Amino acid sequence: MQNTQKRVLTIQDISAVGRCSITVALPIISAAGIECSVLPTAVLSTHTGGFEGYTYRDLTSDITPIANHWKTLGLKFDALYTGYLGSFEQIELVSGIFDDFKAPGGVVIIDPVMADNGVLYGGFSSDFPAAMAKLCAKADVILPNLTEAAFLLGEEYNPAPDKDYVDGLLKRLRGLGAPNVVLTGVSFEPGKLGIASHNDSGTGYFFREKIDGYYHGTGDVFASAFLAKYLSKRDLLESAGFAANFTVSCIIEKQKIPGEARYGVPFERCLGQLAGIDK
Repeated sequence: MQNTQKRVLTIQDISAVGRCSITVALPIISAAGIECSVLPTAVLSTHTGGFEGYTYRDLTSDITPIANHWKTLGLKFDALYTGYLGSFEQIELVSGIFDDFKAPGGVVIIDPVMADNGVLYGGFSSDFPAAMAKLCAKADVILPNLTEAAFLLGEEYNPAPDKDYVDGLLKRLRGLGAPNVVLTGVSFEPGKLGIASHNDSGTGYFFREKIDGYYHGTGDVFASAFLAKYLSKRDLLESAGFAANFTVSCIIEKQKIPGEARYGVPFERCLGQLAGIDK
């Protein structure tokens, strides 16, 4: 039987400087031996966290012509992975792309990037989470943080959740339609930070030491590493734990290097951890 290479499509913005979105997803997924195609939703000179005066070019009008060309090629993808989507129109277009380009047996993984620390990111209106929740119903896996989880459900953000709350939150998130849920930013004790997962196999937790500071792009690092592992193993908690370990490794590498955290973590130094996981 011929061994075929898996093909992934990631749909999110390009921030030219700052190690996030496509500039993180493409190398991480590629390092795992998986072909990674991209559909850019916008081009920015830098990401928006900690930088001023950045440029922004919306590429919404390019999405349909690109998709139409791909249809003539008969393209299908083993996984479609979305990150930051900047508008209601982009959500609608991406929903159609899921329908048109998901291969039989393929997976849709959605990181509903829109909020953190109890607030929506700039530029999103209060009704945006409901549209994102509708898109999440088409996913096989969703990867929200605690804030995004609450907003997807139309609930008030809980800044200090206990285990009972998180267990219930996971089940309510699954009620949106995605059969697999990974919740990031979970902590029940000082010094520990991790993830919670939920699917038909039950609820699981994975924790690592909490590293002080805020590191831009680590959500994209986590999601990309998760996809790479999940596509080969289809084990939710194992894949989430692998991605958490990879992300921590990248942060530890950052601590060895002087420089501003807004430029992201040096994931390039950790790409060797991904070699061979597609086999």
